[in-house]
Amino acid sequence: MNPQPSDESEVKPLDADIVCVGYGPATAGFLTTLTRGLQEESGQALESRAMPGLPPQVLCYERADDIAFGVSGVVTRGRAIRASFPELPLEEIPMATRVSDEKLVYLLDPVGASRRPALMQLADKVLQAFGIKNSGWELPYCPAFLHKRDGFILSLGQFNQWTGQQVMMSGLAQIWPSTPVAEALVENDKVTGVVLAGDGTEVRAELTVVGDGPIGPVGRRLDETMGMPEGHARDEWAVGMKMVVELPESCTLPEGTVFHTIGYPEPEIFGFFYVHPGRVASVGIFVPSWLETPARTAYRYLQHFVQHPYLWQHLEGGRMRSWGAKSLLESGRRGEPHLCGDGYARIGEGSGSTNVLTGSGVDEAWLTGTQLAEAVLEIYRAGLPFSKENLKSRYEARRRRSWLEDESIIAEKARNGFQRGVLTGFIGMGLAGLTNGRVFVPRPKEDKQPARLEDFYVGRVSHSQIEKIREHCNRDGKPLHDALMDAAGWPPIEFDGQLLVSHQDALLMGGKVQAPSETPDHVIFLEPDVCIACHDKICIEICSGEAIHPGSGVPAFDHEKCVHCGACLWNCPLDNIEFCAAPGGLHSAEN
Repeated sequence: MNPQPSDESEVKPLDADIVCVGYGPATAGFLTTLTRGLQEESGQALESRAMPGLPPQVLCYERADDIAFGVSGVVTRGRAIRASFPELPLEEIPMATRVSDEKLVYLLDPVGASRRPALMQLADKVLQAFGIKNSGWELPYCPAFLHKRDGFILSLGQFNQWTGQQVMMSGLAQIWPSTPVAEALVENDKVTGVVLAGDGTEVRAELTVVGDGPIGPVGRRLDETMGMPEGHARDEWAVGMKMVVELPESCTLPEGTVFHTIGYPEPEIFGFFYVHPGRVASVGIFVPSWLETPARTAYRYLQHFVQHPYLWQHLEGGRMRSWGAKSLLESGRRGEPHLCGDGYARIGEGSGSTNVLTGSGVDEAWLTGTQLAEAVLEIYRAGLPFSKENLKSRYEARRRRSWLEDESIIAEKARNGFQRGVLTGFIGMGLAGLTNGRVFVPRPKEDKQPARLEDFYVGRVSHSQIEKIREHCNRDGKPLHDALMDAAGWPPIEFDGQLLVSHQDALLMGGKVQAPSETPDHVIFLEPDVCIACHDKICIEICSGEAIHPGSGVPAFDHEKCVHCGACLWNCPLDNIEFCAAPGGLHSAEN
């Protein structure tokens, strides 16, 4: 189901040779490599099959309103990116710098509200007894599988803009922002192009390159149509949420500083702190699907994270410059779909390229794009069709022979343990990392599910308190999470109007969140009775922009607040949400 055009008049199809869906690091790698290859051909050896005598017609459609869309502060070893740019001019890319110092930091609980296992509580007491400063213990070394010491820090938005400008200047590819794609055209199990949202225009092409991320409508529809490989599933996710912060004058951290954090605000939540040039930092957290609480608001947890004494010593007095959130596919190799078929190929995060052991995905996504581009150039030179056989023998075979494949095998089972508990999860990651994946924690038969509110808060918030909170929040049309966290002992957030601001103010300060008022809702609750019977309504609690809020049984949705993170989609335990293609969402070049 997708928003339909209001104008029912017939729209003439467009023709192209290659159409790409989504402009992120994977498509950037694809178009960078493809346009270079087309430029290097003598004369016009590679002609458009749709329009002979001209170079191949290459189009890319991006939902966001600018090609600088991206919600990620990135630290990466950048092996694939540097292979494309051996003399990578970091000084030309805003907010880019080399890693100068890297630490893995265990954060103690300074407020006493974190749900920590007994062993972690004991560890906190021991470290406090040894006089650990600012409730943060810098581990003596950063594991080899995690380190990025030879890499660099990027703003994904700025990097996308830099690469996109070069692609566009080649004159051999067009990138169209503010143009969401509704679905793929599939005819007799062959993909023959795409359908644009809004006016329903069909864009027909010999090859459709799908790089629309883990929640993109085209990739999801292909999964439904083509199925998933045996034993593969997309069942582990996270919300990544971050701030770009203008650091205070008191902060002395040099650019290139990297902190990876574990332990706080909840043991399951990982965090990061990267210092860019110009006294700017990216600070954020990952809230995973295996976090037990159904009141899993990333924004409130992010505010507690930045106020942790270890980080606050560097952030106090700073100012939020932008803010963002997105869904992350945490299934890794287990979430890999069919990589190609007749007329299409999958690249990037939606193709299962993220390494869940090293916590890296941008460089891996870039590599998948370059590999596909090399394969496409070969197929063009040979005058062959973009069949499943030809794409498998050239694109998929390249991927299987690369370091991406080797490292994804090592990482494949590294996070199994988090389905059993947080300490088991850390042990499992350590075992997999130190043994190159040969030793790992077995995955339980059933995945960990969020606990009911009453069970999660047992011993801290009574059933009667929870019911009163629920009644009060439903009456006021507010999510439960702030009231529940207050009741569970988390200190209230003291807003300063600069760095600590309300969730709604973050939407205004953090970037551009907008959608045309006449646009149909793109988050659709399919069966009202299912929503009415749902007890905890996690979709409301997880919503990164508070676009989903309590309604009369069925949640209410404000599409002008939606940041398109897609968290509601994978947090609905009954699969009762349709997340359609639509314009709008979050945009900030700094993210």
